[in-house]
Amino acid sequence: MKNYAMTMLFLGIFFFTNHTLAQTTETGTQNTLEETILALDAQFWNVYNSCDVTNFKKFLTEDLEFYHDKGGLTETSEKLVEMMENGLCADPNMKLRREAVKGTVNVFPLHNYGAIITGEHLFYLTENGTAERLVESAKFTHVWQNENGNWRMSRVLSYDHQETHSNKNRLSVPISIKMAKALVGTYKAPNTGTVSIFMENNELRMKAGEMNAVLHANLDGSFFIKDAPIRISFTKDTKGKATGFTVYENGKAVEKAKRVE
Repeated sequence: MKNYAMTMLFLGIFFFTNHTLAQTTETGTQNTLEETILALDAQFWNVYNSCDVTNFKKFLTEDLEFYHDKGGLTETSEKLVEMMENGLCADPNMKLRREAVKGTVNVFPLHNYGAIITGEHLFYLTENGTAERLVESAKFTHVWQNENGNWRMSRVLSYDHQETHSNKNRLSVPISIKMAKALVGTYKAPNTGTVSIFMENNELRMKAGEMNAVLHANLDGSFFIKDAPIRISFTKDTKGKATGFTVYENGKAVEKAKRVE
């Protein structure tokens, strides 16, 4: 009987609380709350994308806790701003831009405190004036605190960071076994050392150190690796046999190799 009474009490509190929150919160109606948080979120990321360090801090509580799946915990807004100044915004030749993934952003009320916003986002990098490229995806959860109408973030979680580039979803074109075999051989590169191009299970592969990856063909005759922003262009003799290759990373030539056998 005691357990039954406790269960009913819990259910009563649960339904009463949810009914109250559905009607209104101390921060206003759900629609108003969502509009407020989405507007603040947009302002915050505009400041982030423009490296406006002065205004960046205005969105954070002093006792901020920033959790990053790869960087760990950073405590206080002062330390996070310092990281931004010495990292993200330190090099004027590098610009990182964040963009939310449409349809993933949601806002939830947090009773007697503020709100939570969650979603997924993408990060694009521009280096030395080159074309912007997608470099990373991640998920985020931000806790917004409302103090007398003054909204600031007190907890920021950034997680599930995944390296992203255009090769991941690129479609390859088929090539003949004869064409693939003309590329098979051992190559030498100044930085990488010995590189082996070989056939395995009717796939053309490249082995360099610990890397062993499938080479996928592009329409222009070059090759790419799915798991890295790399393109490989072979040079050939008059008979079509490969004599060497150049490795391009993010569009920039980074290594040249010559065939040795």
